[in-house]
Amino acid sequence: MKFFKFLLKSIFVFFIVITIVVIGLYIYAVNLPKIDLNNVNNITIYDNNEEVIFSGNGNKEWISLEDISQDLIDATISTEDKRFYSHPGFDFIRIIKSIYVNLTTKNLSQGASTITQQLARNLFSNFDKTWERKFKEAWYAFRLEINYTKDEILEGYLNTINYGNGVLGIENASYYYFNKSAKDLNLAEASMLAGIPKAPNAYSPLNDLDTAKKRQVVILNNMIKNNKITEAEKEEALSVELEYIGKKQKLNLSTLMYYKDAVINELYSIESIPESYINSGLKVYTALDIDAQTILENSMKNNMTVDELQVSGIMMNPNNGDIIALIGGVDYVKSEYNRAIYSKRQVGSTMKPFLYYMALENGFTASTSFLSEETTFTFSNNNTYSPQNYGSIYPNDKISMAAAIAYSDNIYAVKTHLFLGEDMLVDMAKRVGIDEELIEIPSLPLGTIEMNIIDYLGGYSAFANGGYKIEPHLIEKVVDSNGNVLYEYKHEKERVLNQSLVYILNDLMTGTYDLNMIDYSYPTCASLVNKITNKYALKTGTTDTDSWTIGYNKDLIVGIWNGFDNARDISMKVINISKNIWVDTVEGYFKDKDTSWYEMPDNVVGVLVNPIDGSLANENTKKKKILYFLKGTEPIS
Repeated sequence: MKFFKFLLKSIFVFFIVITIVVIGLYIYAVNLPKIDLNNVNNITIYDNNEEVIFSGNGNKEWISLEDISQDLIDATISTEDKRFYSHPGFDFIRIIKSIYVNLTTKNLSQGASTITQQLARNLFSNFDKTWERKFKEAWYAFRLEINYTKDEILEGYLNTINYGNGVLGIENASYYYFNKSAKDLNLAEASMLAGIPKAPNAYSPLNDLDTAKKRQVVILNNMIKNNKITEAEKEEALSVELEYIGKKQKLNLSTLMYYKDAVINELYSIESIPESYINSGLKVYTALDIDAQTILENSMKNNMTVDELQVSGIMMNPNNGDIIALIGGVDYVKSEYNRAIYSKRQVGSTMKPFLYYMALENGFTASTSFLSEETTFTFSNNNTYSPQNYGSIYPNDKISMAAAIAYSDNIYAVKTHLFLGEDMLVDMAKRVGIDEELIEIPSLPLGTIEMNIIDYLGGYSAFANGGYKIEPHLIEKVVDSNGNVLYEYKHEKERVLNQSLVYILNDLMTGTYDLNMIDYSYPTCASLVNKITNKYALKTGTTDTDSWTIGYNKDLIVGIWNGFDNARDISMKVINISKNIWVDTVEGYFKDKDTSWYEMPDNVVGVLVNPIDGSLANENTKKKKILYFLKGTEPIS
């Protein structure tokens, strides 16, 4: 009995507290400025030629609810939020149902967002999957319900929702698809348009007519369930052969929205622009090269042959940090999660160039050799570490740094790392601008730590541009609705590396696809040699779960990651996919462009050596290659 009384008392106190909190939030919300629905998501984004790639609601044609087809209204409510007029902004029945379905089916396919919540979501141009964003979304939904009637909320929703192909708002969509006002839409047209917002690219009839028609059937069935139409009216609507006026836009790339979301994410990080300004008519000028974005997307699509495999990719000008193309996944329609800006993955052996630059800076040369054989390292605390070469292939002999890079030899890398001191590689990463906190461990040069691709390529750019630290970025300039420049990126760079040593390292990294390096093993990128027509520094990295390919010359750096979102093991096929996306991207980009290799510094000399063991070549040397050295450090015997 005492427990029962305690329980009742606790429930009573809980409801009192909740009531006080809700009343407090209500009073606070009422006294805040009213949300201006006309400025929802009002951002225009431009590429590097100042062509519009995304225009929030800045070009919308606002139309009152009474001037919108009742069929379109009924179709939308029946599908998106059938209890719209009865719930307080949150459909608790739908929330409970979706939780039950998700738990019983063991997936997260069921959502419970109301029209109010979807409108609130449109107040945010960034779609990061954070709890902070979700709480803000709920708060905006609460404020919308307080400040606006249900009709006003529905009107705002229909005037701001995405109807595919860059068309926002029902009036724009009506004219775009059918060349008529939204008030004149018939049931067939209305049911087709109402199906698009759930997945605008997938359900647009201009992109995939068969899928759009299947979606139309779902919409019409929902209208029958909600007693808005009869079965006969459904069949009549389905029998109408619709004629579409609009055309697929030039910028209808399935990955372009990843770039747009990355821009918005960066916009929110600019401290000089208050968050309240972001939805007030800003013009954002970016470094996007639409031709580069197209090449990157096509290279990805042509090579992605493994189900559920994911990808992120960056194309960047290493001289100023301009990110000219970006993909954060295979298809934005299927997954809005942007792996290029949010994900961190193990980088594998792509970490080794940072190690070898430090080695060159501390007296190593391209010919410096270590014995590479199966090795167990024992430390003072009796801990041991036994790195393995890929495929357990060992020369069981001394190899040069040139060979170690070409074959990505792990034993050589760990020996170099321990010889220099584990702090050296950590300091090197910081020097070139990598922000990730690295740990001084023996496996660090083998890339056992996780990094974000943008941050990581920023560090790599110091090799590509001859030794300067730069900041990767997408936004060049931000202008408000009155033409005032709120922000302009300052292209600054700081020399942090020795140009001559960078030249030597870059040349060593061409050995990864040099068939002259075939010996006890194959260079890691030998399979690409028939596709490569220009000279690049190139490095791959592979872990059990991740595959990376990063390469560059003085004009472009490209990084590709492949793996699974659930971090399951990858196969050799996945490793080859990363390489081929990379080579198709760089070669596609330079197809009609002039590019060249770096000029050799005056204090660097080329010497003909045996590239496997690093010894000076003579008439009896079977394998010969020119390697580069600082004058005075080249082998003499």
